[in-house]
Amino acid sequence: MLLTPEQILAAHKANLETLMGFTQQAVAGVEHLIQLNLAVTKAAIEDSHKNTQMVMGAKDSQDLVAMQSTLFQPLAEKMMSYNRQLFEIVSNHGGTVSKGVEQKYAQAQHAFQTMVDNVAKNAPAGSEPAVNAFKTALAAGNQAMESVQNAVKQATELAQSNYQKATDSVIQSSKDKSKKS
Repeated sequence: MLLTPEQILAAHKANLETLMGFTQQAVAGVEHLIQLNLAVTKAAIEDSHKNTQMVMGAKDSQDLVAMQSTLFQPLAEKMMSYNRQLFEIVSNHGGTVSKGVEQKYAQAQHAFQTMVDNVAKNAPAGSEPAVNAFKTALAAGNQAMESVQNAVKQATELAQSNYQKATDSVIQSSKDKSKKS
């Protein structure tokens, strides 16, 4: 079964559209990262100015020690907030690309299965055992790929859950230490 020039051109056009979609998603992800980093930089400059003013206004070393917890506790919370936002951006954009790849894989898998079925219909007499063996191997490969995809999804969900719990724990610990000071 040979492909016609029109079919090849259509396939290249579809692949180009897919590539453009992935590129746009990547650019959107980078844009979100830049916005986050600019916001964090701006806040850090403002905090630095405010903290410098506080330190310059200290009357003695006891004032400086008292300021220490008020200066460092918000910093830990801001770092955790930044990490959480960064993780969300990466997860969201990675998830979108991942879904697109899965869709393209499913389309390619369907097209390949259709081609195998067409070849099987036109196979010479006596080749049924070979065709059936090939179909069995193809089905086993597809099942293995689905198992791997499911395992990756489960591992990703577990990692996200664990990351969120760790972030919440650090923030709570930081708040508790701040209250004790």
